Amino acid sequence: MDNNQIKNVVKNKYGEIAKKDSGCCGNCNCGSDSSAAYAKQLGYGDQDISSVPTGSNLSLGCGNPTAISSIKPGETVLDLGSGAGFDAFLASPKVGAEGKVIGVDMTDEMIQKARENAVKGNYTNIEFKKGDIEDLPVEDQSIDVIISNCVINLAPNKDKVFSEAYRVLKPGGRLMVSDVVLVKSLPEELRKNEDLLTGCVSGAMLKQDYLKLLEKAGFKGITISKEEPMFLKDYALSISYSAYK
Repeated sequence: MDNNQIKNVVKNKYGEIAKKDSGCCGNCNCGSDSSAAYAKQLGYGDQDISSVPTGSNLSLGCGNPTAISSIKPGETVLDLGSGAGFDAFLASPKVGAEGKVIGVDMTDEMIQKARENAVKGNYTNIEFKKGDIEDLPVEDQSIDVIISNCVINLAPNKDKVFSEAYRVLKPGGRLMVSDVVLVKSLPEELRKNEDLLTGCVSGAMLKQDYLKLLEKAGFKGITISKEEPMFLKDYALSISYSAYK
């Protein structure tokens, strides 16, 4: 598949998930548990889960980037691939009334759902924008913190994602991400599998290549705080990491 075909497959799948109110990153069998139970597995607390609007937690993450981001009052936070808004809503009270949260997602259904959830939860410091994380609809050096949860692996051109993230961050800004990487290359039949693509695995990069792209974009102080094997444990890891401009 070329890059446009990959994006269309991802858009269609995540559009369906938005309509159904459920999903699962990495085909990790989270469908057997409630969305709340799966969120707890990823490190979210009861207060996190109960404080967001119903329907914003679609079990699509592979970590908890808001837990490592040290978000401060007054900051501007950008959520790459914000989905139905779960992590953006958790960031909202951290930045407070003087701060702002921007969610970017390329799926119409997700943007609509996130905006409805924002109204339902009476969030006044969040804006959800339709856009591609490879070409962010955000001004240069306008963001303090970027968070993202199991989304960058879906982008076919990850070097553009990282260069865009670097562009929009203020000097000293932080990138706090949970994502999927590979520890060894997937066999060709698995790499071509669309379910594994939308399940956050077949579009993932080798861990060492992923980290090199971060460095190439200009990021420094790259620190992996957590890594766990995915369901294809011989091939895939979920990692949570921080990096700085």
